[in-house]
Amino acid sequence: MEGSKAMKDLRLEHLVIPRRRVLAMGGAAVAAMTVLALMPGEAGATPKDAKAKLAELVGGKDLQKGRVHVAMPKFTERGPFTRIVIAVESPMTEDDYVKSVHIVAERNTVPEVASFYFGPHNGEARIATRIRLVKSQNVLVAAEMSDGSVYLGRARTKVDRGAGGCG
Repeated sequence: MEGSKAMKDLRLEHLVIPRRRVLAMGGAAVAAMTVLALMPGEAGATPKDAKAKLAELVGGKDLQKGRVHVAMPKFTERGPFTRIVIAVESPMTEDDYVKSVHIVAERNTVPEVASFYFGPHNGEARIATRIRLVKSQNVLVAAEMSDGSVYLGRARTKVDRGAGGCG
């Protein structure tokens, strides 16, 4: 008799969880996953990853020096809002123009920062924007030209970790 009472307590109806409790647990799980997804990640890229991403973006073409000028502050207290100005020397004519500019950061969570596309109608290949930098690092900029050549520019900035920097 005692054994059958123990078996009765193990029946499925004793293990049923009320619908409201299931919904509350599901809501809590979704909230926890959302918070984790929104938290800034640790820097995961390496200089090797950045170079590989840049090679992928330009189709593995050889990178030449010159023509790309990159200006960034040497030191910033605001890593998430680092100003960058890029200018590419080009006449921007039908025969000679900048097709695209790719920005890659060596130590961000993901190396690819942005890509910009141009044509001869743009008049000049110049970009002024702000990018998010996780920590002190080099930023590489590749400009693809209409003749298939690719030029590389770079700049380095130091991100202050204690005054609002990302990491």
